[in-house]
Amino acid sequence: MTESIIQIKNVVKRFPVGDGEITVLKGVNFAVMSGEFVSIVGPSGNGKSTLLNMMTGIDHPSEGEVIVTGKAVHTMSENQLAAWRGAEVGIIFQFFQMLPALSLLKNIILPMDFVKKLPRKERKERAMYLLEMVDLADQAHKLPGAVSGGQQQRAAIARALANDPPLLVADEPTGNLDSQASENVYDIFSRLVADGKTLIMVTHSRSLAARAPRTIEIRDGRIFRDGKQP
Repeated sequence: MTESIIQIKNVVKRFPVGDGEITVLKGVNFAVMSGEFVSIVGPSGNGKSTLLNMMTGIDHPSEGEVIVTGKAVHTMSENQLAAWRGAEVGIIFQFFQMLPALSLLKNIILPMDFVKKLPRKERKERAMYLLEMVDLADQAHKLPGAVSGGQQQRAAIARALANDPPLLVADEPTGNLDSQASENVYDIFSRLVADGKTLIMVTHSRSLAARAPRTIEIRDGRIFRDGKQP
C-alpha cells in the first residue's frame, strides 16, 4: 500500500508585523502519498511558498505538525535539517541558485560531497549521468552564466537529484523561463514521477498546475480546493 510521504497537520503560521502579527496559514491539513505529483496554486501572499518552506524545514509552523519522509521536520535542529534535506529532499528554486564560479558538473557533485552517500570515485559518473538525463552532458564544463536560463534550471533539477532523494520540491520552477523551456522542465518532472519520485510544485501558472494529477489551491491561508484528476 502506498504510504504518505508528507503529512501537514493543523499547521498555523504567524509572522510578526509591527506591534502585531499576521496569520498566513490558518489550520492547513493534507497528506501526499509517495509517488504523487501535486501542484500548489493560489494568489500571491496566500501562503504557498510558506507552506513549501514548512515541508523543507526552511521555516517552522507556529502550531501544528509537519511530517516529511517519516521525520517530524518541525522539531529538528538546523544540523539535523541540513543532513535530512541533503539526503531526503531535492529543492528546485525559481532563480536556479547555481554557484556561479563552479561548472554545471561541479554544482551537481557538490551535494554528493556534502552527504557522502556515494563513494568519491563514483560522484562524477553520477553527475554526468544526471546531466545526460536532462540533455546537458555537452554543457557539463560550462559555468552557469554561460548557459541559458532553461539550461540552468535543467541543471538545477539534476543537482536536486544528486543524492537520489525520494521527494522533490519545486518553488516556481518555470517562473523565469520561456514557454519552450517551461515545457522541457515539465517533461522532466513527468518522467521523474513516472520513475517513482514524489514531486510538489508551487506555481503561478494555471496551465502548468492543471497538468499535474492533483492540485491544491490555497486562499486566505486555507485549502480552498484539493482536486485529484481522475
